[in-house]
Amino acid sequence: MFKVAIDTHWQLLSCEGEPLMPRLTSLLVGIQRTGTLAAACRSSGLSYRYAWGLLREGDRAFGQPLVESRRGTGAHLTALGERLAWADQRITARLKPLLDSLASEVESEIERALWTSKPVLRLQASHGFAVEAMRQYMVDHLMPIDLKYRDSDELIDVLADRRCDLIGLHLPIGDLEQSAAAHYAAHMDPDWQMVHLANRRQGLVVAPGNPKRIVTLEDLVRDDVRFVNRQPGSGTRVTFDLALQQANVDSFAIRGHDIAEYTHAAVAAYVGSGMADVGFALELPARRFGLDFVPILSERYFFVCRSDFLAEPMGVAILDVLRRPELHALIAALPGYDPVDVGRVERVGDVFPIPKRGRAKPAAQRPRASA
Repeated sequence: MFKVAIDTHWQLLSCEGEPLMPRLTSLLVGIQRTGTLAAACRSSGLSYRYAWGLLREGDRAFGQPLVESRRGTGAHLTALGERLAWADQRITARLKPLLDSLASEVESEIERALWTSKPVLRLQASHGFAVEAMRQYMVDHLMPIDLKYRDSDELIDVLADRRCDLIGLHLPIGDLEQSAAAHYAAHMDPDWQMVHLANRRQGLVVAPGNPKRIVTLEDLVRDDVRFVNRQPGSGTRVTFDLALQQANVDSFAIRGHDIAEYTHAAVAAYVGSGMADVGFALELPARRFGLDFVPILSERYFFVCRSDFLAEPMGVAILDVLRRPELHALIAALPGYDPVDVGRVERVGDVFPIPKRGRAKPAAQRPRASA
């Protein structure tokens, strides 16, 4: 089985359109992550001599240094160097879910061409890091999977039309669960099945050390706090707005409530770059970017399938994968994730308050939602 890698790449250009300092940003990101030029060279695949020349070229081009080196303290990015490095992080964070979907699509096309008789799992989901861990596990074990990331309302229609086998959704645990479930319930079939994947934490992503002491949702309305949100209609935005209502916090009083990013990682990168003081997102990207995290709620991420799918050979195979200790260990290693109850099956009608009339509105009349 072949793996497909699609990576983000951006390039500084001169006014005439000529490429400038190729690989400079990857070097700066390496210094930001490791704190030493030597380690950054190893991670970027650059020689020490070439890296120094690249930094000197950058200093001349911008008219100011990008890196400061002090004896015994390693290398540190200047303010300009930090901005360039975080620009790279934001680009990657915004585009990675899309690129992951494209890579999975190409992989499945290759598999279909090579193994026309081998079944491929058709999974469409709101973006999640446990989903990606499962996809990688299946690829490593030569199990074909076609994964596409889509918004949540679109997923329900795709499943109903039998254009996929599984969809991935998430709901908060506790007092907000039924309110969030009601957002989707009218469009679901009560006889569909739910298969648990993982619990995960959402909360406030803040700068290292939490310098502004932001610890509650009520702190978001302070005049000195800048916030970055998720886009309207996303599943996380639905959960966040419900949490604000529960805390009796006026969303319009939050400075930056109308500024939105489209992924959890993009929210964390926005905070890390200093463009906001706090965002609402998953714990994992906060940890990966070296930021602090204040947990607010837990939610469960699960798959939904048609009632007959789990009895089919592909459904039996997926349940086997979900119940393997090796996959549980991969999920447990993700910061903020817990593989508790992974593989547990429930009936959708026992969780979602589905109206007796069934699916109430056609897709074209419903608002969109995503992870």
